[in-house]
Amino acid sequence: MESAVKLVDGVHWVGANDRETDLFENMWPLPKGVAYNSYLVQGRKTALIDTIKTVSGPPFLAKVRELLGGRKLDYLVVNHVEPDHSGILNVVRQVFPGVELVGNKKTAEFLLHLHKVTDGIRVVADGETLDLGGHRLTFHLAPMVHWPETMVTFEHEHGVLFSCDAFGAFGALDGGLFDDEIDVDEAESEMLRYYSNIVGRYSVMVQKALAKLAGLPVEIIAPSHGPVWRKDPAKVIERYRRWSHWEAERGVVLCYGSMYGNVRKMMEAVAEGLVAGGERRLVVHDVSRAHLSTMVRDAWRYQAVLLGAPAYDTLLYPPMAHLVDLFERKGLKNRLLGIFGSYGWSGGGVSALKEFAGRCAWELVEPVVEARFQPAEEALAACRELGSHVAARLRAQAEPGKT
Repeated sequence: MESAVKLVDGVHWVGANDRETDLFENMWPLPKGVAYNSYLVQGRKTALIDTIKTVSGPPFLAKVRELLGGRKLDYLVVNHVEPDHSGILNVVRQVFPGVELVGNKKTAEFLLHLHKVTDGIRVVADGETLDLGGHRLTFHLAPMVHWPETMVTFEHEHGVLFSCDAFGAFGALDGGLFDDEIDVDEAESEMLRYYSNIVGRYSVMVQKALAKLAGLPVEIIAPSHGPVWRKDPAKVIERYRRWSHWEAERGVVLCYGSMYGNVRKMMEAVAEGLVAGGERRLVVHDVSRAHLSTMVRDAWRYQAVLLGAPAYDTLLYPPMAHLVDLFERKGLKNRLLGIFGSYGWSGGGVSALKEFAGRCAWELVEPVVEARFQPAEEALAACRELGSHVAARLRAQAEPGKT
């Protein structure tokens, strides 16, 4: 999208698509790119809501200039100082002399250390309003969603919530800016991948932010990444409420690692038990090949997580160790857990998974299955039993009052 897009009278999207960066934060894959959203609000005075990463700087500035039509840019609202939002902040200050930066006390601290900016900053308090004349902007601090200086900006006249990273999604904007112009299922999947990997660790702070903003008459959610949500913003807010409370859909994500096919055989048996038990929503990932961000997303989505891996150097198979470490780091809660694996000359894999189960306090479903070298029929039968037990537990959760 090269042209500015109107949200409402006096408010335009002026962001940029990045189709060249292949890793977000140099970790998370961007198979469909990413959008850096910036918005220009024009009343009697003008305000730019965030900037973009250094990519696509000239086209971005051209859009802003064209919309301003020779007018002065009065304010640059800095909702978030992370470089994908403030990358060309100093360029904007050079192109639009006299622009005043608007942020909170922590914003000013970060601007000093990241951009060497010491002047031209208006420090605003939580709940403070800036009247542009025709558009009133109120600033609400949302610390640790997902940086300590993060805030969101609410435009009163049309109910536009400039939500920063909240409600954002991976993926470039393929011709459509709004949720009623795109494949919403794909957008929500990439929104969950973004949430679980970028924001999810701070879910308690998300809960607090949602409670704080609950009274705002939000008509449009305009995040810093991904589509603008105007058709049903309440639905998107409900998604965040569920995700931040670790609520999940019925289903199973089955992550396994296998060096010589032994754990793979066990995984197939577990899957058979799940299907025989009536479970239909099953996603399988090979931890040696699937990306961590995809497995974390699916674990955030579904109620049950089944993990299978061999021992390696008397410890847990490294790709699985990376995955469970990330589960712990992101603070995922309230999941059913099934464990299986194998060992040869020494154990260590299944025992490490059991230790993980104790630390994360997920509900462990028995049996825990461990085979030596190739799984015998007895072990495979136990794997099928594990699958059927998980399916039964999911049915019980879906039927209140039954255990």
